[in-house]
Amino acid sequence: MDYLQQLISDPTAWIALATLIAMEVVLGIDNLIFISILTNKLPEQHRQKARRIGIGLALIMRLGLLGTIAWIVQLTEPVIELFGNGISWKDMILIAGGLFLLWKATKEIHHNVDPDPEGDMFEGKSGEKAVTLGFTAAIIQILMLDLVFSVDSIITAVGMTEHLPIMIIAVIVAVTVMLLAADPLARFINNNPTVVMLALGFLIMIGMTLIAEGFGAHVPKGYIYAAMAFSAVIEGLNMLSRRAKRKR
Repeated sequence: MDYLQQLISDPTAWIALATLIAMEVVLGIDNLIFISILTNKLPEQHRQKARRIGIGLALIMRLGLLGTIAWIVQLTEPVIELFGNGISWKDMILIAGGLFLLWKATKEIHHNVDPDPEGDMFEGKSGEKAVTLGFTAAIIQILMLDLVFSVDSIITAVGMTEHLPIMIIAVIVAVTVMLLAADPLARFINNNPTVVMLALGFLIMIGMTLIAEGFGAHVPKGYIYAAMAFSAVIEGLNMLSRRAKRKR
C-alpha cells in the first residue's frame, strides 16, 4: 500500500504512465491494421467476434508476459551469431514476424490485383465447415502476430519504466483503445478499396522494419509512423478529390 501511495504521489510516475500509454497505443496501430485486414476476409457475421477475440488475446498475452519480466529481459541476450551480429530470441521472434507479415501482405496484394477465389483460405466453397475453418485460420494468424507485437510492446515498456503497475495500466489502456477503434477502422478499410492497398503497403513496411531490427539495424519508429501518416494524408486527399468529381 505504501508503495502504491508513493507511486501515485510521484509526478515522474504520471509522466512515465502518459508516455508509455502513448507508446503502447502507437505500437498497437500495427497490430490493429493487421487484425482489421485479416478479419475483413471473414464472413461479415464473424468479423466483430474475431476482432474482439484477437484483441482480447493480445491483452492476455501482454499481461501474461508482464508476469514474466525476468524471462522477457533475458530474451534480449544473444544466443547465436549470424552475419557477425548476435541474435537473441527477441530478434528471432521479430524476424519470423516480419517474414510472416511480408508473406501475408504480398499474398493479399496479389489477391486484390489478380483475385483467385479458389486460393483464398478465407473463402469456403459452401457450408458451415468452410466458415469455421476460415475463422480458425484467422484467429491462429492473429495469435501469431499478437505474440510478435506483444514481445516488442513489453520489452519497450520494460525499457521505459521499472514500475509494474504503470506497465499494466498502460497495456490495459492501450488495448482498450484498440478495442474501441477496431470496428470503425475495419469498416473504413473495407469500404475504401484503395485504403486496403495502402494498409497492405504499411504491413510490408512494418515487416521489413521488424526484420531489420531483428538483424540489429535500428530503425527509428518516428520515421516509420511519419511516412505512414504522410501516405494516409495523401490518400485522404485522393478520397476527397474522387468524392468531389462524383458530385460534379
